[in-house]
Amino acid sequence: MRTRLWLFLAGLAVTVTAYVGVVKATPQSGFRPSTLAVGRFEDIDAFNVALPTKFWAAQLKTRGLSDVYVQSNVWDPGGTTGWHTHPGHSLIIVTAGVITAYEGDDPTCTPHVYTPGMGFVDEGGGHVHVLRNEGTVEASTIAVQLIPASATRRIDAPNPGHCSF
Repeated sequence: MRTRLWLFLAGLAVTVTAYVGVVKATPQSGFRPSTLAVGRFEDIDAFNVALPTKFWAAQLKTRGLSDVYVQSNVWDPGGTTGWHTHPGHSLIIVTAGVITAYEGDDPTCTPHVYTPGMGFVDEGGGHVHVLRNEGTVEASTIAVQLIPASATRRIDAPNPGHCSF
């Protein structure tokens, strides 16, 4: 009987937390994401070595199935993704306009500004962030995202309260 009560209370806590997260989530606006391609991968085990004249190495290792998305994202002037996270990491390339990124764990709300040709990494895994077009012309990016197979690609998050927008 006690075990059932604890299970019920734990389930209730999860339900309330999920509901509060949805209620406090910041909506996207003036933002249009579209999926260009998605592929399913089995275990990935890739490693590169340093080149003789450059310092460079990379390693990518997964266990189990993964989904890789290629996303095209467009922001109107003033558009925002809303605060969110992803279950895996993303490589993002700005293709037009200017994108400003803010990190959910940055109490100073420092803007990180990216222009066409610049790339940046969203580490995912609970890393909350928002991407905004604070310019006067349309902005766009291409993102490649690696996530666990069948996982929800985007998870809305509440405003962490560090930024005044």
